[in-house]
Amino acid sequence: MPLVSVLMPVFNSEAYVSAAIESILAQTFSDFELVIVDDASQDGSVDVIRSYAQRDARIRFFPFERNVGNANARNHALAFARGKYIAVMDSDDVSLPERLRKQLRFLEANPHIGALGARFREVDQNLKPLREQLNPLSHPLIVLNMFIGGGFILHSTLVTRREILCAIGGYEPGRRKFDDLELHSRLLAETQIRYANLPDILVLYRRHKQSVSANMSPAKPTPQYENPTGKMLERLWRRAPADTLSRFARIYAGQKLSWPQRRLARRDLKRLIESMVDAGWIDAGDRALLLIELDPRLERTTPRLWQMFCHWRRHHFGL
Repeated sequence: MPLVSVLMPVFNSEAYVSAAIESILAQTFSDFELVIVDDASQDGSVDVIRSYAQRDARIRFFPFERNVGNANARNHALAFARGKYIAVMDSDDVSLPERLRKQLRFLEANPHIGALGARFREVDQNLKPLREQLNPLSHPLIVLNMFIGGGFILHSTLVTRREILCAIGGYEPGRRKFDDLELHSRLLAETQIRYANLPDILVLYRRHKQSVSANMSPAKPTPQYENPTGKMLERLWRRAPADTLSRFARIYAGQKLSWPQRRLARRDLKRLIESMVDAGWIDAGDRALLLIELDPRLERTTPRLWQMFCHWRRHHFGL
């Protein structure tokens, strides 16, 4: 059996899926299988994938006749997977050659880490570099960012332990958006998982108008499109106040808050941190790190002139 199963759902990715497949086949770590599920693509994706599967026995290909959605396609791929570890790969991204070797070496050496991501570089549709995304490396900051943004784990960098995914039943069936955040919300609540990101840039994350999320059907909003942050807060507080969720969403989006709203946001975030400690989502020793993180996060929600003053004050007085 392979040590790792790389899961790749595909939907109308004819223009990009070759590069995604080749990036996995070119890994310096070779003990893997690539499980590809085509979710009823209407372009030439199936022909492209089949041509690779005929040439490389490590590729296992399962084409669907009916579109079932991203989460369901991932669950089907998970059901077919045989590896001890599960690596996520999107059909329009590119994994750099050292990705699997570095991530598996880290997980083997750190058994307390249940899921591992990495930093990544955003590129355009032609792989031209746009920017580097430096997601936090430590578990408490990753979990905090699930609520208020700043990056947590890019899903196409994720490698996790198979038994953890199977323990919660995989992805939420039928979900067509935020399937990664919903998955993490249950991993935190039901397994008390610990996360990490490697500091290495290991994936090229492609930005384009034909991305999987842009082509999801049905287009009409349904409960399966809802952001899972509210459910995460309900697990901690038994309720998810609309005002609190609105403030978290505005921090996530980098929007400005009034002085009263910033005071309420600080109160909410302190309560969130204490609740995560009580629930075991983060360790008690992580409390101080997150409290220190609140000031720069809330400063970004202040008017530009106040941000400039705070920068000047820190520069001149070390405050």
